[in-house]
Amino acid sequence: MSGDTSTGTTPRQVSAWNVPNALTVLRLVMVPVFAWALLAHPDSVGWRVVSTAIFVVAIFTDFVDGKVARKYGLVTSFGKLADPIADKALTGMAFIGLSVLGELPWWITIVILVREWGITVLRFVVIRYGVIAADRGGKAKTVLQAVALTLFLLPFQMVDGLHWVHTVGWVVMIAAFVLTVLTGANYVRSAVRLRRSSASA
Repeated sequence: MSGDTSTGTTPRQVSAWNVPNALTVLRLVMVPVFAWALLAHPDSVGWRVVSTAIFVVAIFTDFVDGKVARKYGLVTSFGKLADPIADKALTGMAFIGLSVLGELPWWITIVILVREWGITVLRFVVIRYGVIAADRGGKAKTVLQAVALTLFLLPFQMVDGLHWVHTVGWVVMIAAFVLTVLTGANYVRSAVRLRRSSASA
């Protein structure tokens, strides 16, 4: 057997035209549709269910596109850029929509959006020094936000006998808010350490 293990082949180029990226684009397209369904008929139980369904389907595409991209080696530069933008656009629209409807205080929405987009910008700023990887806290934050927003979007407060579910939603929302702030601070610390270690290298 030859000692030369090189194959002489070049790394496979992954086309941006693939299923994960298509799901990401679909999620972006669903954002204005979701916004219209939520805000056009704010007092309709049926339309609130529809808007919640759109939100849940869009969130599910985020789980699917990431899983498919990693499993089949379909990670692309477009996906790395567009996927977090699509995520922030969807959840951001949900937070803003709920605040517009007066169902969520604006200060909660503003703090969360500043954290989300601020960390996204920070990742791009320090990319020359390295990548700030998502940790367990960040992933838990994402799940809590999705659950909290779903509970808020569903019209439990409009249906007699189900107001207690909305109370549960508030508990989850507060937990999501606290974790969002804490993980944001942790990402900032990670960025500072990354910058310092690069400067001292």
